[in-house]
Amino acid sequence: MATAPCSSVLPAPQLGYPADPRAREAQDNSSASSQSCSMASCPSVPSRHGAVKAEDTFKTSPFHLDLWFYFTLQNWVLDFGRPIAMIILPLEWFPLNKPSAGDYFHMAYNVITPFLLLKLIERSPKTLPRSMVYVSIITFVMGASIHLVGDSVNHRLIFSGYQHHLSVRENPIIRNLKPETLIDSFELLYYYDEYLGHSMWYIPFFLILFIYFTGCFTPVAEQSRMPVAAVLLMGPSSLYYWYLVTEGQIFILYIFTFFAMMALVMHQKRKGLVLDSNGLFLFYSFIIALLLIAGWVGWLWNDKILRKKYPGVIYIPEPWAFYTLHMSNLHAARESF
Repeated sequence: MATAPCSSVLPAPQLGYPADPRAREAQDNSSASSQSCSMASCPSVPSRHGAVKAEDTFKTSPFHLDLWFYFTLQNWVLDFGRPIAMIILPLEWFPLNKPSAGDYFHMAYNVITPFLLLKLIERSPKTLPRSMVYVSIITFVMGASIHLVGDSVNHRLIFSGYQHHLSVRENPIIRNLKPETLIDSFELLYYYDEYLGHSMWYIPFFLILFIYFTGCFTPVAEQSRMPVAAVLLMGPSSLYYWYLVTEGQIFILYIFTFFAMMALVMHQKRKGLVLDSNGLFLFYSFIIALLLIAGWVGWLWNDKILRKKYPGVIYIPEPWAFYTLHMSNLHAARESF
């Protein structure tokens, strides 16, 4: 037998509505009881875009040692280690017209890193904006893939005498190319590697970290402390962020992300909320990395050759430019003895 929808209300004169006052009262009470029971039994339907629930504010999560450890380890091995693997491993194993070992490292990085970022978002005690997270992940993978191609060719040029501390047109193996339009092609390749690829790679990367950071607050002051494992892991994590900012030339993006994190901490403190262990780990890693960047810049402040390649107010030399300028000559001198 069909039932009328909850929104319909029958007036008194309608068919089936008893005329006796006592019968009407009993029927009204029965209808109200059944409606409340049906509403109680129906589960709440979440928003399509992951609206924040009321109880999320009071949830906290323990320190994600497994995810932060894997995240730091794969950053060092697959990102920092890929150019080292390309240089150390014999050239006969990876010919110049084939992908290098570093390229395979980069491919693994492009798969593992977004997976770990998604796992971090899943473990957040708050329901975060999923649509923004998904778009950021897609853009991240696309930017990292663009960088994979440009960076592969640029690092393979080292075996032909390419010097990273010089601009494209100033490199000895590039400036004498004929026709000169080939130089424009190499500059386009450099643009895809150092500008477009880095922008589409690092902007969503830091955006995802900041979105995760917004859920790392708790009203319980006792939970605002890091375990010993987090303190030990903070060193290599900070050092990697130093490498990421200097080699990727993304200091402006990094400092804006840090300022946004600091402003959020101050805003939440007024509400009586403090960072949990995961938020402290990320925030302190950014602070230590900022100190390492300042030390790096101060150490190379008077380097005239690097100053020429990095003109302007923001002077942050790339580690690999420093290597090709100073360390490669030192290694060549040692091999000659």
